[in-house]
Amino acid sequence: MICPHCERNLLRKERTGNRCTHCNRPYALDPKTNPLRLNDLRVRRITTALTDGGRIEIVPDQLWYALSRKRLRDSEFGQGCMGGAFVAAGFVTVIAFVAEAPVLLIASAALLLIGLGVTAARAMGAGKGIPPVVREAFPALVLSPWRSVYGVLPPGVLDTTGSGGGRADPAGAAGTTGVLVCPDRAVVAFLVADGLPARHGLAVARSVAEAAAVPSKGPVLVLHDSDADGELLVRGLRDALRDRTVVDVGPPLRTVRALPQAVPYRDPRRKPSPADMRVLTALGTFTPEELKWLRQGWRFPLVGLPPARLLAVVDRVAGQASRGVDPDRRRAADLGFLTWPEAAGPDPVGGR
Repeated sequence: MICPHCERNLLRKERTGNRCTHCNRPYALDPKTNPLRLNDLRVRRITTALTDGGRIEIVPDQLWYALSRKRLRDSEFGQGCMGGAFVAAGFVTVIAFVAEAPVLLIASAALLLIGLGVTAARAMGAGKGIPPVVREAFPALVLSPWRSVYGVLPPGVLDTTGSGGGRADPAGAAGTTGVLVCPDRAVVAFLVADGLPARHGLAVARSVAEAAAVPSKGPVLVLHDSDADGELLVRGLRDALRDRTVVDVGPPLRTVRALPQAVPYRDPRRKPSPADMRVLTALGTFTPEELKWLRQGWRFPLVGLPPARLLAVVDRVAGQASRGVDPDRRRAADLGFLTWPEAAGPDPVGGR
């Protein structure tokens, strides 16, 4: 790896104890010991891309996804077992012929079958999409070592420790122009840090009950992951708030799945129940392939969207909603003011 301080190429023996033997300065992450195979320079490079060169701030969860996506694309299921089984099978076969011991061929065949089984499982997607570091463990495994070495989080990363998650305050939201519903605490913290809800007069809620408690007759904007939970949230809000306009702001599943740069992940702990799948099937808006994908627990998370693009899209939709409620802002929009630029271009992080 490259030392983040003196930029010398370090062999394993030259960086014992996460310290460069050339400049004698410590570093936070070693690809040989970090489960995401990270080094400090890669973290800095990805953080710079996510923050648009320092123009915006991001939350740790967005950094987690960006640093995990390369491992999410490829399955590492049984990688060592597969190679070991084939090598062992070949070795045992040679011994069987040299020693004229046909019984060893049975062991060789068994090892070969194990290798073929692992190969077939990998081809079918076993282990693919499961993050090597779960979202909840990322702060302890990556950010804590970083903070212990540098004293602060990577530049542009918000410290969301102890964040309230943007719970709605119905008592103080009477003058709002609408409600932004987002169940993801990290995304809410990201939007609040940018000032988006305050800028558009939106109360923030994280559930159907919180949204219903906000005394506003304005539109309800729903921002959610592209997964079963997100689709069910939109359905629940429309059923509970029949007298309100509910706008689905979440990225459309069919559109996101078609994007080559979009990398989904799956969490075995968060698969939809049979009852949930019956509701989604009854909607009639998903193909059988999409329903199978949702049933397996796959999802495109909001924290996986390029932060600048996420801000631009939500900003634009929120601006349109607030202009529809506020006559002054509606007139300003008619004159060409308060219009927002199109969403950002290609994903700046890519597959790095």
